[in-house]
Amino acid sequence: MLDTHARKYVEPFFKEAAAILVKIGLSANQVTVLAFVAGTLSGPLFYAGHPVLAVIFLWLSGFLDAVDGSMARMTKTSPWGTLMDIIFDRIVEISVILGLAFRFPASQLPLLLLSCSIILSMTVFLTVGAVSEKSGMKSFYYQAGLAERTEGFIFFSLMMLFTDFLTYITLIFFGAIMFTVCQRISEAWRILK
Repeated sequence: MLDTHARKYVEPFFKEAAAILVKIGLSANQVTVLAFVAGTLSGPLFYAGHPVLAVIFLWLSGFLDAVDGSMARMTKTSPWGTLMDIIFDRIVEISVILGLAFRFPASQLPLLLLSCSIILSMTVFLTVGAVSEKSGMKSFYYQAGLAERTEGFIFFSLMMLFTDFLTYITLIFFGAIMFTVCQRISEAWRILK
């Protein structure tokens, strides 16, 4: 929801950062890799007992992930960059979920449900993007929903910082993603029928 409706307010900042990174010679794909490395460190940092640092690296990853898209639109988008972006985003999420699950085994069932909901949501998202004739700002049709990337980062941050409520926050996040799945299937029905 925030990615779709609030992006216009922060896009000038992302474009400015993108212009700086292009000027110093970085490519969008290189920034995608930097975002991946920063985000993937979140899980191990959390597991090692550094939740604040884990959240900082997660948001650094999210910032770079937004900037790489702006860079790609300024220079030239590539199918390889799109593929890396989607795969790396999922690995970052897996890293955080594993860090939480290994540190708090009592919450593994809700975290497993969360993982399943992410798989289902991304399956719908990517399938509709692949079969839809619509196109958007990205290189494929982007379906909006209640729980998009920014909401995910907010939930992951809350999960890492307020571990006494980990199970409850995880279940609320699960519910938000499942609501998003229903939104996306309903939209797909209207687009594809």
